[in-house]
Amino acid sequence: MTYQDTLNWMFSQLPMYQRQGKTAFKKDLSNTLKLAEHLNHPENTFKTIHVAGTNGKGSTSHMLASILQKAGYKVGLYTSPHLKDFRERIKVNGEMASEQFVVDFINTNKIFFEQNTLSFFEMTVGMAFDYFAKQAVDVAVVEVGLGGRLDSTNIITPEVSVITNIGKDHMQFLGDTLEAIAFEKGGIIKPNVPVVIGETQPETASVFTAIAENNNANIVFADQVGAINYKCDLLGSYQDKNMVTVAQTVKVLQNGGFTISEAHIKEGLMNVVKNTGLMGRWQVLRTEPKVVCDTGHNREGLTCVMDQLSKETFKTLHVVFGVVNDKDLNDIIDLLPQKAVYYFCKPDIPRGLDERTLKSFFNNHGLRGNAYNSVKEAYNKALLNAAANDLIFIGGSTFVVAEII
Repeated sequence: MTYQDTLNWMFSQLPMYQRQGKTAFKKDLSNTLKLAEHLNHPENTFKTIHVAGTNGKGSTSHMLASILQKAGYKVGLYTSPHLKDFRERIKVNGEMASEQFVVDFINTNKIFFEQNTLSFFEMTVGMAFDYFAKQAVDVAVVEVGLGGRLDSTNIITPEVSVITNIGKDHMQFLGDTLEAIAFEKGGIIKPNVPVVIGETQPETASVFTAIAENNNANIVFADQVGAINYKCDLLGSYQDKNMVTVAQTVKVLQNGGFTISEAHIKEGLMNVVKNTGLMGRWQVLRTEPKVVCDTGHNREGLTCVMDQLSKETFKTLHVVFGVVNDKDLNDIIDLLPQKAVYYFCKPDIPRGLDERTLKSFFNNHGLRGNAYNSVKEAYNKALLNAAANDLIFIGGSTFVVAEII
């Protein structure tokens, strides 16, 4: 198979949560464990850092990878979802896995995948671990896909577990309270492995503390340790929270024997995009008019994004907006600015919410705009309407941003 043939098989043949939704979610690690055994347990050949959370886990993972690269380590980075190229999910020192590796991995293991009906995510996790082992990485930063306790990545025993924060997202899978969601994400806490919690939240702190105590795991709440004085090339004031989490995680790694200097931390944080290729976090795509996109999509993420948006200077705000069909619009509608021109669109995936349905809901809440047949059409219309001193914001879903970048 060619690379494109391989991707087509992966995407169409096997369910993938990010595109399909609930039918692709498996509350079971048995397939991943079978795959790990089939691959001779590549996850045991390198050190790992495990990162979970509702918001900020992607940025946090990339920051940590960048710092470790600056410190001279060979660093694997596994994240999801991708924006433009599937291989964004699997990188070593910022370089994506080759197309040929993806093709060869699937061809070699295709019969096993079919016999065991592995999901897209299970296959991809196995692919990442196999690649990191073959590349002989020193350490891999592994981002949880969904939840934690039963996520396919949760077969590793990391040097440190990191949980950025907890918000009400993916409630159909993880529970409808912050406490229930915290329990699922806290499932990455391992016996005798230190854990860093990014944000202290009244509803979840006791959940994490109890899990840590049961596992004899030292727990630190990063936001209680003290202020930091770092700068980062990732734009958006909300990255300050992630840097606090990262700084505390680095201290844990230093205590565990990693050689990371203050200079490594500063240089790593100032070169995240260059070192890891991260996209879609308050990313400025052009000027005059200024166009910004951000992948924040749940209440907590959008709160941070809208706060950043309020600090911008512009004459008219144009918002290109689309969501997936299981999004609770009632949970986010109050966050979105009334004084804006909206361009409603549907991301080009099966889970995308129809743009006319989105328009009707927003109109009923006093937010005005028109519906467009595609994200690209909506964006082009916004560009046509916007003056040089206006601002265009693109968001609502990772998949909307992916179609523009």
